[in-house]
Amino acid sequence: MKDVNLLVNNGVNVNKALELFGDMATYDDTLVTFLNDAENKLKQIDDYKEKADMANYAILVHSLKSDAKYFGFDKLAELAYDHEMKSKANDFYYVSDHFDELMTEAKRIVNLVRKYLGKEPVELLDDDDNGSGTGSKNQTILVVDDSAIIVNFVKKIFDNQYNVLIANDGAQALNIVKNTPSSQMACMLLDLNMPNVNGFEVLDYFKNNDLFKKVPVSIITGEGSKDIIEKAFTYPIVDVLMKPFNELNVESIVNKTISFKSE
Repeated sequence: MKDVNLLVNNGVNVNKALELFGDMATYDDTLVTFLNDAENKLKQIDDYKEKADMANYAILVHSLKSDAKYFGFDKLAELAYDHEMKSKANDFYYVSDHFDELMTEAKRIVNLVRKYLGKEPVELLDDDDNGSGTGSKNQTILVVDDSAIIVNFVKKIFDNQYNVLIANDGAQALNIVKNTPSSQMACMLLDLNMPNVNGFEVLDYFKNNDLFKKVPVSIITGEGSKDIIEKAFTYPIVDVLMKPFNELNVESIVNKTISFKSE
């Protein structure tokens, strides 16, 4: 049996996290997702730092900050936020000087989570799965977000009815969309702030190819800028879900988005 005191005694704000996750079972399940994503995400952050690519670095540390806030990793969230702000200001010297501090805390959290779970991370999603909709579940919900946490909510609620796929950025999303008949796509949840191909580029592709009625889209974002939200609504999207969200929020927006699908 997992001992939550291990987390609490190491500075994890579990009570705050449960306001989002609702119960420890959901929290624990989603921690496995975090653990699976962490190694690759930290490697990408390191790669962008080494390239002095502050634009994509900012996007990845923003994602790390969001994950940390969800799980109650308050110190990591604060450090990631500082790096997000400095990298957005193109302050490479700050990022470089304080990078070890960020990575040390991130690795401490990863090791703490691994110890708490008492196991190595397991594969939850097959990266080769391209949304073909085989079997009885022939409709796909595509979640486009560089954090896989929302996928746990969507899978928990809808896995008996739909295939649930994740794309880590817009390029992966477009590859799935191009290789999946629109008749098999129930809806898409799209983050705007991602590395490589961003959410607005995906929206442009949908607009240029007249896909919004065939594959209804709602936005999931932690970007609270009024201008960004207003820009999103210049496209025929269904709705916007702001982070942080809870399970009921996710269920509501997915059902609403699917209801806009044209046969």
